[in-house]
Amino acid sequence: MSEEGWLVSGQGQGYEGYDRLAIDRSGQAEAFDAIGDRYDEAFPHKEGQLAAGRWLADALPPGSRVLDLGCGTGLPTAAQLADAGHRVVGVDLSAGMLKLARDNVPTGEFHQADIASLGEERWGRFDGIAAFFALLMLPRAEIPHALRMLHGLLRPEGLLALSMVEADVDDYAIPFLGNTIRVSGYLRDELRQVVRDAGFEVAGEDSYAYAPASTDVPPEIQLFLHCRRRA
Repeated sequence: MSEEGWLVSGQGQGYEGYDRLAIDRSGQAEAFDAIGDRYDEAFPHKEGQLAAGRWLADALPPGSRVLDLGCGTGLPTAAQLADAGHRVVGVDLSAGMLKLARDNVPTGEFHQADIASLGEERWGRFDGIAAFFALLMLPRAEIPHALRMLHGLLRPEGLLALSMVEADVDDYAIPFLGNTIRVSGYLRDELRQVVRDAGFEVAGEDSYAYAPASTDVPPEIQLFLHCRRRA
């Protein structure tokens, strides 16, 4: 199967051999629209994300084209990559978050899109991808397909900086800053295997115990993987 065969865009379509219509995104974007810049207030210290973003920014050739998947407000990752001289394309499902991202990173290019619309025929190839806490918004059944999509969007030997929260949950509803979102996660050994099965080499890994500033969000273990696309 070609890499493009893993993903097609449009209403009523989906991954080859996979029922895209079974996926429910209802309420996810609306929750983040409502949260707005309170997200950065609730998560003021992002040492793990900054370190992983620095690895990606430093490891890529100057002026690389980089996708920030689930870019949110653009802080810190899109800004970090842009400040390093890379050409940043940010994608998010939330229009409210994208408005903040455009204000925070005026040199970036930002688009409202679902992960399942990111076919290479529209977006082209990237030298690197940052996917920080974006895939945890998907049900587990969709995550391997999303990773294969990211594999297809990367040039050969391209880099992926990926983060997830370590948790054995699937499309689980949690309270989040006065709203409800649904999240998925893996324990770290299973996450490594899912990433490798999608065609990536795991070149490095870090984990951080994180306590958000808001008591409305529980403490968590954040996993960061430094990955390289295998041919």
